[in-house]
Amino acid sequence: MAFRAVIFDFGGVITSSPFEAFNRLETERGLPANLVRKINATNPDSNAWALFERSEIDAARFDALFAAEARALGHDLEGSAVLAVLAGAVRPAMVAALDRIKAAGYRLACITNNVPAGHGAGMARSADGNDELERIFARFEHVIESSKAGVRKPDPRIYRMMCEKLGLEPADCIYLDDLGINCKPAAALGMHAIKVTGETQALADLSAALGLDLG
Repeated sequence: MAFRAVIFDFGGVITSSPFEAFNRLETERGLPANLVRKINATNPDSNAWALFERSEIDAARFDALFAAEARALGHDLEGSAVLAVLAGAVRPAMVAALDRIKAAGYRLACITNNVPAGHGAGMARSADGNDELERIFARFEHVIESSKAGVRKPDPRIYRMMCEKLGLEPADCIYLDDLGINCKPAAALGMHAIKVTGETQALADLSAALGLDLG
């Protein structure tokens, strides 16, 4: 096999994109579309979101800092409201693809930026083995969570950490993420990066790369 492992992002790949939920929140609040993305793209290494994904602040501090960042852009939006919609819906076809990929002999892993609060696709994991998301996470040989590792994508270190855990070279791995900014460092290291724009596209591109029918 040309590749030996497939490494997945979680939110926006295995589950629906949190940006969809953010857009619904913005519409409900009468806020500009993509305001949350704009806030999170401002000072991306040191803003409230980045600090929270590295567990450098707690939920209460995130709530206050995010609200201040929103106010700096002329809008009222508390961080707690953003966290409340972060869960994401599971994409069953992607979960089924995980099982087919594993059955074909490939190793599975996950690198996810998440926050150390709540529970959902972009939040801390649950210890409940019966939880739907935990049953999905159990399919992965290794999972690196930014909130536990203290490093977040797109920092190249987090991709190297996964390669070390797998004992593989980057060129042995396929990496899927819904954010181009997170795909770029993976590709620069030598991984075959697939930017996910939707479930059908992701499965088609992954099928082509692996020579499997994942549709």
